[in-house]
Amino acid sequence: MQVEQLRSASGALIEGPLLITPQVFGDARGFFLESWNQRRFDGAVGAPTAFVQDNHSRSSRGVLRGLHVQLEPEPQGKLVRCPVGEVFDVAVDLRRSSASFGQWVGAVLSSENQQQLWVPVGFAHGFLTLSETAEVLYKASGYWSQACERSLRWNDPDLAIAWPLEQLGGAEPLLAAKDAAAPSLAEAVAAGEVFA
Repeated sequence: MQVEQLRSASGALIEGPLLITPQVFGDARGFFLESWNQRRFDGAVGAPTAFVQDNHSRSSRGVLRGLHVQLEPEPQGKLVRCPVGEVFDVAVDLRRSSASFGQWVGAVLSSENQQQLWVPVGFAHGFLTLSETAEVLYKASGYWSQACERSLRWNDPDLAIAWPLEQLGGAEPLLAAKDAAAPSLAEAVAAGEVFA
C-alpha cells in the first residue's frame, strides 16, 4: 500500500486527506487487491480509526454529489473508492484552526487506478462522475445523522474547485436539490457550520 499526502491548488500540503494506492496483483485471470486492512490504515493515518457504516452509490455521467459534511456531535471521516467507472473526488478543509481552511484537494478515483481517498473528520466531501456510470463505495467513521448533515456549494468561487467539467462535453452537472441550494463557505462560517 502506498500513501500520499495531497496538495491544494496553490501547491500547499493539506494535512489530513490521504491518497491510498493498494498493491494490485494481476495476471491473465484478472486481479486481486486488499481493499481494507485495519492495521495498515491505522498506521497510514497515525491513529486507530473505527468504521461503523459502509455506503454505496451509483451515478451516471455528470452527476455531482456534494459537497457534504457532518458536523459535531456526529462527524464522519470517509474512506472513498470507485471500483466501477471513474469520478473526480474532492475534500475541502472546514477546520477553522487549520492553515489550509477553505482549501481543497482532489483526485481521480477509478476502477483502473484502484486508489482510495481518505477524507478525515473536518472536511467536506464530493465527487463528479466522469464515466458513463460509476459506483462509489465508502467506509464512514460515524453514523449518518440528518441533524448534523450539511452541504456546501460545489461551485463557490471562494473555494474555486477545478472540477473537470470539460469532460462532460458542455453539459451542466446534475445536482440533488439540497446540493443546488447549498450555502457558500462564507455563509457556512457565518452560521457556525464549520469545525473549530
